[in-house]
Parts: sequence; structure tokens; C-alpha cells
Amino acid sequence: QVQLVESGGGLVQAGGSLRLSCTASGRTFSSYAMGWFRQAPGKEREFVATINRNGGNTYYIDSVKGRFTISRDNAKNTVYLQMNSLKPEDTAVYYCAAVRRDGTYSRPISYDYWGQGTQVTVFS
Repeated sequence: QVQLVESGGGLVQAGGSLRLSCTASGRTFSSYAMGWFRQAPGKEREFVATINRNGGNTYYIDSVKGRFTISRDNAKNTVYLQMNSLKPEDTAVYYCAAVRRDGTYSRPISYDYWGQGTQVTVFS
């Protein structure tokens, strides 16, 4: 079992930046591949980024490539999502997710554990 807690969301003007954090409980964080997803009102949950166990492999949805960066610090049990050049269409609740396998995974069904989400609102 692992519990995930996101933080770092907020209200930001278009063009600004935010860094989301997701901290996991337990001592086996490095055993989990991690992902970030988002869900806007009235829309399905959407994949954003994923990172493998040691941070060596990452994958992003096209709409955030060059703007968002996923990273992890296994010593701190934390995965990050650095979001730059934010746009109003990035507005959503952002969730982190974990799966106890190595690799990069873009489908929600691949993940076993989810955080409660953190709201990101980008205004123009």
C-alpha cells in the first residue's frame, strides 16, 4: 500500500509557473513508476506525464511537451511536475498516481494508487 499526497496547486496567470509535488508514504517509493494526470470539469481524466522508477525515462502528452517537466527524488519519496508557460487550458485538478512496476504508463487503468488531487487554475 502507498498513500499519495499532492500539493503545490493554486491560481496563476497565463504564462506563469507552478511546481506540483506528490509525496508517497512508505519506504518503497523507488519501486513505483509514477504518473501525473489531470481532469477538467466535464471532461475525462487525461494523462499528462509519467516517469519510471529511477527517473531515467519520461513521457508526456504532446500538449505539455516543452512546458512541463516530471522528475522524482526517491530519497524524498516525492515526484514533481514543474509547469511553465501555463495556459488557461491547463486548468484542471491534477492527480498523481503510482504503479509497482518499472516503465512509463499513460493509461489510468495501469495505476494502482491515486492521490486526492490538487487544483490548478490558470487565468488569462
